[in-house]
Amino acid sequence: MDSENQQRYQPAPPDPSAESERSADPQADPPHDNGVNIKRSDVSLSLIDCSQPETILAALRDGQLLTVSSRRRNGLVLYKGYHAEFAGPGSAVGGMFDRDCRLVIPVGDLSLLYPESHDDRQRAYLIRRQWIRLTQQFTDKSLSLQRAQMILNQFETYFDAETVARLPDEAFAMMVGVLPQTIRLARRPPGKLKVRT
Repeated sequence: MDSENQQRYQPAPPDPSAESERSADPQADPPHDNGVNIKRSDVSLSLIDCSQPETILAALRDGQLLTVSSRRRNGLVLYKGYHAEFAGPGSAVGGMFDRDCRLVIPVGDLSLLYPESHDDRQRAYLIRRQWIRLTQQFTDKSLSLQRAQMILNQFETYFDAETVARLPDEAFAMMVGVLPQTIRLARRPPGKLKVRT
């Protein structure tokens, strides 16, 4: 009876005709179980539609462990309960650490990959920790305007001005523990400050 059950639940053998079609088009792999489309990129698997925050959020809440591509200037802002984190290139996202995410904002041309090995996962966790430590250096400053300017400078150094301008003030504010108004104030060009008396 057990051998009967084993036979019944074994996956179907691959169809050779489907394999030849798939090898002709490496981007045409079937959708993943949770509806996230997957494509082959060299050896790694990459999410096709990283522009849809709902799809990314669903994958994170499902506990999928992904890494932000280290070959692009991209990242992911992760909104948690009372703060936000930035996961930059090479960072791990998801797994058991980001199930409490309530919102995500893709930054740049986001590409998420499934880590291939234990070493890849370890490296991605270390890189995520480095991004968190970098942000912590900004939050160690006591003046809120200084924290706001530092996070904006960091993003403007790494990303183009248009990408930084698209990110909401609230995202930066939640990363460094300031009010969104402080970020707006820090974004203003010098000389444009109007103080009410």
